[in-house]
Amino acid sequence: MLVFQEERAQLQGPKGTLQVPPGDELARKFVMLIEGQCQGLGAAAAAEKYGYSRQRYYQLLQACQEQGLLALQSQKRGPKTNYRRTKEVERQVIRHRFLDPDASAAVITQKLAQTGFPISQRSVERVLQDYGLQKKLYSYAPDRVLPEIEVQRSKERRQREPCDPASLERRVRQLLADKVSGNLVGLWLLIPEHLRLGTWDLLCGWSGQSGEQVEPRLALQLVHEAALCNHARRRRRCLSRTGFELANGLPFVASDPAVHELLDAHTVAESQALQVALGKIRRASGHFDEKLLALDPHRIRSYSKRQMRQRKEGKEAPATKVSQTFFCVDADTSQPVCFTLGTSSRCVSQVTPEVLRRTADILNPEAGAALVMADTEHFTAELIARVQRQTPIELLVPAPKQRRITKYVDAVPDEQFVRRWAGFATTKLPYELWDSEADPCFLFLQRSGERPQDYHRKAFLCTAERDEVADLTRHYPERWHAEEFFNLDDAIGWNRARTMNLNIRYGLMTLALLAQAAIHQLRQRLDDSFRNAAAEYLAEGLLQALDGDLRVEGDTIVVTYYNAPNPEHLETQFSHLPAKLRAEGIEPRIPWLYNFKLDFRFR
Repeated sequence: MLVFQEERAQLQGPKGTLQVPPGDELARKFVMLIEGQCQGLGAAAAAEKYGYSRQRYYQLLQACQEQGLLALQSQKRGPKTNYRRTKEVERQVIRHRFLDPDASAAVITQKLAQTGFPISQRSVERVLQDYGLQKKLYSYAPDRVLPEIEVQRSKERRQREPCDPASLERRVRQLLADKVSGNLVGLWLLIPEHLRLGTWDLLCGWSGQSGEQVEPRLALQLVHEAALCNHARRRRRCLSRTGFELANGLPFVASDPAVHELLDAHTVAESQALQVALGKIRRASGHFDEKLLALDPHRIRSYSKRQMRQRKEGKEAPATKVSQTFFCVDADTSQPVCFTLGTSSRCVSQVTPEVLRRTADILNPEAGAALVMADTEHFTAELIARVQRQTPIELLVPAPKQRRITKYVDAVPDEQFVRRWAGFATTKLPYELWDSEADPCFLFLQRSGERPQDYHRKAFLCTAERDEVADLTRHYPERWHAEEFFNLDDAIGWNRARTMNLNIRYGLMTLALLAQAAIHQLRQRLDDSFRNAAAEYLAEGLLQALDGDLRVEGDTIVVTYYNAPNPEHLETQFSHLPAKLRAEGIEPRIPWLYNFKLDFRFR
């Protein structure tokens, strides 16, 4: 009978012994199998005798039967292959290194994670080291000149930095890899609304550049500055290193000269086309009721030194220089449809048809479906004729107290008025404007007072025959809802005239219109404390007031807020954002942030 004496490391049989090297694991396992299979000891007893489990005994038996004695030799434990750092991953690391020689290992790791190659930064560093790529001595085209832009690094310091697509992507990714903390990360709450609005496509179309270039990113900087109601010169304040620049897809905040060059490179017609595109998107999103529109002139005092016509706000007020802005606002929703600018040489009759034509391009109303309500200064024969011939929109304006109109109104007999309720009566009469090419209109007359000695008449002119009772009692009072728009959102970009160069003002105010649309959508997702808040209060109490940080997890940028008001409500609206956007049919990847997704956490 064969016996293995483990303490002496020898095999003993009936005729003698065989010495084996101490610790010979192969011999020990083979003797265990002999005793268990050939000498009747059994699998369980043999395994227990030699310190193995029954399961391991059968594994060794099967290996010996299939592959021979060498299969009993213990193999290296752990993974048998490099399942993370595969040959394909190594090739991708080398590829990214040569595509952008200045990219750090953290940036390469970030790019690989986004494309489905989860690998640690340390593994990327090992690949670079193994292939001798850790030193950037192989950078090709050393004499290549990169485009630069002036940036505002602090209140006192401005400098020029490269702005080519590769540099922008590398530096933005590096900032994300390093993580960011700041008090302007609240601005990132607007990013989902930009995705819903299609802001990025609009900015790329306006700038005429692809998304990799710096121009649409500078335009997004202006949109976000308007959302923060922050219009002071950039050298007087510093938004850098607070999470603001990354929200624009930039590693810096552009300076005043850089922004001026961007705006000056675009025409008034390009800004008007952007207004129409934005308006159509807002119409499709349900921002407009499209039935009642208010035309409101908004004049902003200017302190320009250039020579220009001055205007008076009243008979006793001094004449001042003003910048004329004319807004068309949906009276039911208090949302702006479009605007136009007037110069000192253009009167109301010349400017109004332009904004109404643009309104018609946006809303595409059927004839008679939309009513525009204006004030007395729009009662001109020239304007009314243009509205009738150039737009499908109907116009309702109060008649001024001119001698001819007053005489006509006073001549209407009291019996022609129809009493609607106590103290209020109306009538409707055809009316032709004197010395005008306008088609016949209608005068809506309202009479207030119950006794003849208390009667007071007021006239309105309408370009079409309509129900005068509904227009005078329900519709025209809605015109004052335009003031709600100015009260809420004036600070976004319509409370001061910063320049009188019309193409620059058009660009600034149109980009502010984009900011206003995003803020309007954001308000619908906030609680009652912010839903009806003015833009300035919303910026100070939310967008600029949240402490938080940004970090990358896989293919997602995670924004964490630590002091958000009513975090339970915000969490229901913004947590698991990619899934929510997909449910709405919206692509959750952010193009100006290199196709990262976005999610929010509240602590």
